[in-house]
Amino acid sequence: MSVDEGLFAWVEEAMAPLGTVTMRRMMGGATLYLDGTVFAILDAGELWLKADAVTDEIWDREGCDRFSVTMKDGRVDTMNYRRAPADVYDDAEALQRWAALAVEAGLRGRAGKRRRPKAAQP
Repeated sequence: MSVDEGLFAWVEEAMAPLGTVTMRRMMGGATLYLDGTVFAILDAGELWLKADAVTDEIWDREGCDRFSVTMKDGRVDTMNYRRAPADVYDDAEALQRWAALAVEAGLRGRAGKRRRPKAAQP
């Protein structure tokens, strides 16, 4: 994965009315957060928005491919991210609409994770 700094700047600017976008570089790409909630990844100049079982039908109707990675052994692994529709690259309102679905998926994903209790201090 690789990070397109110009694309990150566009997402950051377009999403500003909804909150603060931050980026965490990972494995050559980046994970994007809106006010601390994961909502997208950047890879090879493309934006991939978070999806889940609740939103899969919407992404499927739009024809948005699933993010996949081919492993060294040839296996293909998919992740819960969908290729962003073409209009998000030049229309801030379109990006905000699609990203809202992704943020909702990110919030549901976070709610489903159980927090580990902190170890008792002596």
